[in-house]
Amino acid sequence: MTSISTVPPPASLVAETAAPDFVVIDVETACSRVGSICQVGIVGFRNGMEVFAYETLVDPLDDFSYFNTRIHGITCDHVMGAPTFGDIHAAIDGHLAGRITVAHSFFDKGALGAACAAHGRPVIDTTWLDSVRVAKRAWPELPSHRLNVLTKFLGVRHKHHDALSDARAAGMVIVRAIEHTGIGLAGWLSPASGRSRAAPKPAATGPLRGERVVIVGAARDGELARSLAAAGARIMSAVGTTTTKLVISDDQPFGRFVTAHVEHRRAEELRRGGAAIEIIAEGDLRGRLALALT
Repeated sequence: MTSISTVPPPASLVAETAAPDFVVIDVETACSRVGSICQVGIVGFRNGMEVFAYETLVDPLDDFSYFNTRIHGITCDHVMGAPTFGDIHAAIDGHLAGRITVAHSFFDKGALGAACAAHGRPVIDTTWLDSVRVAKRAWPELPSHRLNVLTKFLGVRHKHHDALSDARAAGMVIVRAIEHTGIGLAGWLSPASGRSRAAPKPAATGPLRGERVVIVGAARDGELARSLAAAGARIMSAVGTTTTKLVISDDQPFGRFVTAHVEHRRAEELRRGGAAIEIIAEGDLRGRLALALT
């Protein structure tokens, strides 16, 4: 954090207008004691859109270490007059309890539990989803799944180690992973779902042999992916320099906004740089395959 007001910001930044599909929480801590929460950010998402945001500085009633302050920029001066965790426990519980709560790694889950214990408050009853695990399954080819790496890859604006920005970014990881894989929120909660979504193996021969294909709007193990793999295509999880085709599923939910999809943008950027990536609709490619196989 490069600049922080010494006056605590309003806790509710955006009014909650609809029940979210999931909420995301991120916390910053004052020192090595995991319960020393000094900032909380919570964002709610519904149908892929942000519906509310909550952020506040927190007096951790603990020391600030140089190491932690160097990371997030928060000092004891910034939290002077801010509420304690005990003061905001009810607000956090109101946002998280009974819902699916996303955190980028379960550090935040542990910090909340430790803070609840330290302040004599009940543990918040919520269903946790780790966005690191989701990202690793959605984009296994990435060398790192740190939040700042993911936001750069996905083209998401992000101020690292600011609790609200981190929560918003982790929420977008979930939104983009759902778009990219076709796995719904319930599917990501199942440990088996990630294993069942492996791309089908390409056939040794076929009109698409040697093609490296990314699909927008359909699952990597769905019928379209199986059809293309049967024709020899290797189904990839994300557009890269070796991608040869970006296939737009007939069932893709983005309508005319498909051009804003991260994979479409990456394909267009690579094409402008001279890469030979074809962007083609599912129906057109199926027609081409039918002619090739007759």
